Order: sequence, then structure tokens, then C-alpha cells
Amino acid sequence: MTSLRILMFTTFYPPYSFGGDAIGVQRMARALAARGHQVTVVHDEDSYLILGGKVQPKGAPDGVEVIGLRAKSGFLSNLLTQQTGRPTLHAARIRAIIDEMRPDIIWYNNTSLVGGPGLLTYGDAFKIYEAHEHWLVCPTHVLWRHGREVCETRECLKCVVNYRRPPQLWRYTGLIDRMLDSADLIIAKSAFSRDKHKAFGLRQDMQVLPYFLPDLDIAAVASYADHPRPYFLFVGRLEKIKGLQDVFPAMDKYPDADLLILGDGDYADTLKQQAAGNPRIQFLGRKTPEELNAYYRGALALIVPSVCYETFGIILIESFRLGTPVIARRLGPFPEIVEAAGGGLLFQTEDELLNAMQQMQNDAEGRARMACAARAAFEDHWREDRVLAAYGAVLAQAARARGHMDLAAKLEAGALEAAKV
Repeated sequence: MTSLRILMFTTFYPPYSFGGDAIGVQRMARALAARGHQVTVVHDEDSYLILGGKVQPKGAPDGVEVIGLRAKSGFLSNLLTQQTGRPTLHAARIRAIIDEMRPDIIWYNNTSLVGGPGLLTYGDAFKIYEAHEHWLVCPTHVLWRHGREVCETRECLKCVVNYRRPPQLWRYTGLIDRMLDSADLIIAKSAFSRDKHKAFGLRQDMQVLPYFLPDLDIAAVASYADHPRPYFLFVGRLEKIKGLQDVFPAMDKYPDADLLILGDGDYADTLKQQAAGNPRIQFLGRKTPEELNAYYRGALALIVPSVCYETFGIILIESFRLGTPVIARRLGPFPEIVEAAGGGLLFQTEDELLNAMQQMQNDAEGRARMACAARAAFEDHWREDRVLAAYGAVLAQAARARGHMDLAAKLEAGALEAAKV
């Protein structure tokens, strides 16, 4: 197999990152490197540091070359990119990286502060844009209007002022559309996200390709045994848009199980105050991947109560991988994921949430069926090798359609399918 040269751009990349989207980019980079490809990731360290992150130590070697951009004035660099929609202080270095590497594929992820939409015109390789957020159609990335409700109609100027962000005038000039015409393939993470992009005015077609996880031998993953009572699990960043606050009233009415919360974030103190009167709600902070897997294995179900429009929901397939069903809000992409798997229940109201919790705890046969279906669906739809094979087929078709014949032939020969042993 011929090795491909793949250059990835993203604003956030671990450990200079906060959320799950960056982890998804890292998983892809590592999966590509494991298949023998030369993978370089360029990300913007300043954007992480300006938002309160700390300088991070260099990670262990994983086969991926990582280039962290940092300017003498990180704030100025980010502001110029945010306001112009183009690379500014890092433009010359980005061009030099592309010229030196001569990539076969340039893979854009969240480019909001690493170069904006203007970055898409750089280089002449086959170009992919992967929409991990709704940034292409939303200046705040999350379609969460005025910080209080899902966005159904555009009120962008008023909304960004409420978020205390400078308005981006280039968004009203058609710049994103013109720049996206340079992309050979645009990827949405779910059918819901694809349709939401279209509803908010994106005119280019999007292909749906989901997130993935490497497989685990679930028999070798110990169930968390130190907690004395049955428990439901919440995993994620503690922000208002994740909806955890809506679960607390239900827990006050449900004495038969506990709620264990894994994660941290800006909304943590407020959530802890709201839950202070209920000892069955426990905040356990961040955990290692091994600890996290054990908590998944021991849970009655994972509760996913987000109140915003996610693009996918990686934690759902993390739970499915370990054979743990989910209880997810009937919103955004969650219904398509849960219903495709048959691995959980949906809720919209507090009563529906309580009924779902009771069903998970008291209907052992029903829960067992959902657990088996969740694990089987993970293997069929979200296991790394299955998803990478789907990527290879979609990329090959797009490459051939756009005249990248050598790349198409390599992809058709299975360049993304088998990990290098």
C-alpha cells in the first residue's frame, strides 16, 4: 500500500482542547497514521490558552506529527482571523508547511481560529471539510440562540452580541460559500446535522460519515464495583447546553438509584449548587479512559440530556461499545442514533425520563435486549474499521469525480481499510 500524505487543520487538538470534537479529530489522525499514512496536524494553541487553558506537556509519540501555532500576540492573531475569516499572522507559515509537505489530502476540521474559511483556498490537494460543529452556519458554533434556546431562525447579530463576541461582517458577504467551493468533499457527522446545515442556508452537498471508536474486548473491561447502589451515568463537559440541570428534578423523585456525573466545566459550580440537597447526585470529576469504561459497564444506562443541537454525540457510541444502553433527549441527532441501534430510550418530558429510568432498572429482559442491540449496532455502524472503510469509499468517489485519479485509485485499493500491523 502506498502511504498518503495527509495534512489536517483544526483549531483545537489534544491536549490543547476542551471538548469531544477535538478527541474525534485525534482519533481520526491516529487511525490514519496506524494505516501507514504520513499525518500532520496543525492547530492553534493560542485559542486554547486565551480561553483559560494551561500550557500542556508534549504527549507520547503516536505516529502523528503535531504542529501547534502560537503568535507573539495570540489575542491579536485570533481576533484578526475571527474578524477577517482568513489566516493572518500565521499565513506565511501555513503556506510553508503545505509547500514542504505537498499533501495528497488537506483535511479541514474546525477552522474557526486556525485560519477561518479563507484557509480552504490554500494548496491544491484533494480537500475535505469535516463539520464537527455548526460553525459553517452559526457564529457561536452550536445553534444555541441568545444562550438560552435552540436556534430555529437567524438572529445572528443580536445573538453574538449576547455572547459578547465581535460580529463577523464577512459572514454577510458569501465568503464561506465561495471558500467551500474549493472543497472536494464536505462531511456532516449525522443526517440531522446535514439537514440543519441545509436549513440554515448551506448550499453545498454534504456526505454523512459518523464518528467511530476502536473496538474493545468488553469481557476484559471490569464493571465499576465500588459504588454501593445502582446508578445512572452522565459523561461530558459541564455546560448549560448539556442539559444536566434538567435531570436533577427527576432524581429528586427517583430514590431507587444514584446519578454519577463524570466531567468538569464552566457550569460545574452552578450544577453543584443546584444538586446540593440530593446526596444521590455525585460529582466525580474527570476520569481516565480505563476508569470511564468501568463506569459505563456498571451503569444502568447513560443519560444524555443535551438541550442544544449536537452534531452527533460520541458518548452514545462510547456507551454502546460497552453494551450499556442510553436514555437520550428526543432532540437533534440522538433519535437517529438511538433508533438505528435499538439501544436505548428517548425522552422529552420529566415524566418520560422517569419512566425510562424505571424501565431500565426494573425490566431486566428489556434492558438486556437493548444492551445486546447497542453492542451489535456499535460493531455494525461505529467500529473503527467499518467507518474507515466507508470513508475510503466516499473519498474515492469524490476524488474520482474531481479529477484526483491517482488518489482515487489508492483509496479504491483500500488505503484507509487495514491498520498497519
